[in-house]
Amino acid sequence: MIRAVRALALLALIVCGSAVPKAVAEPVDLLLVLAADVSRSVDHAKFKLQREGYAAAIANPQVLDAIRSGIHGRIAVCFVEWSGSSSQKLLIEWTIIGDAAAAQQFGDRLLEAPRAFADRTSISGGIEYAMAQLERAPFQAARRTIDVSGDGTNNSGRDVVLVRDEVVAKGVTINGLVILSERAIPWNPEHTNPPGGLANYYRANVMGGPGAFVMVAQDFDAFGQAIVKKLIAEIALLPSAGEKASSR
Repeated sequence: MIRAVRALALLALIVCGSAVPKAVAEPVDLLLVLAADVSRSVDHAKFKLQREGYAAAIANPQVLDAIRSGIHGRIAVCFVEWSGSSSQKLLIEWTIIGDAAAAQQFGDRLLEAPRAFADRTSISGGIEYAMAQLERAPFQAARRTIDVSGDGTNNSGRDVVLVRDEVVAKGVTINGLVILSERAIPWNPEHTNPPGGLANYYRANVMGGPGAFVMVAQDFDAFGQAIVKKLIAEIALLPSAGEKASSR
């Protein structure tokens, strides 16, 4: 008799539990992974400029205006650093940004975090890791974007085109921010200065998805201005003048 009562109680708990609706993830206008190259070609001075550029850009008034212009008035962002095929790290977990205070806090945390790696350049590994972050995001959005910045070609890990195509097939957009190098690195000149230029390499091998584009920073000093323009274009889904290309 006791066993029968316990069985009935357990059944009631199961039924009641299944009737409780699952919590709906908080909606945002965009899920954005900022994925930054910290490979060996990015020296300390370049690394510092890149970090400071991202921190300043996310709190830029024009970027905040673009965020507030969305239906929900907020986006969710996480920050990833990547280098070699097995060298990826989530520096800042998914964070909602909808006002200046949240943006400033995100930037401060970014400036305080130590550098993750200084290895080879696996753009494919960086994209795969960024996709994994999108798939585990605790928020929901109609648009998902991976923002890849780098100063060289893929020289480690899987073929970047195959990885790009796999991610784009899931409805994700991959945009590129190319940082040009005036002088090629002596030990591998075609890494930072490939035939046809690094921007064209990114267009052909990295960017893809709805509205995808590549923007160019002439050098690391111009990175801050370029990332502001890029974030505005991504957040507001605006074409980037002179840089937008057809979707893949």
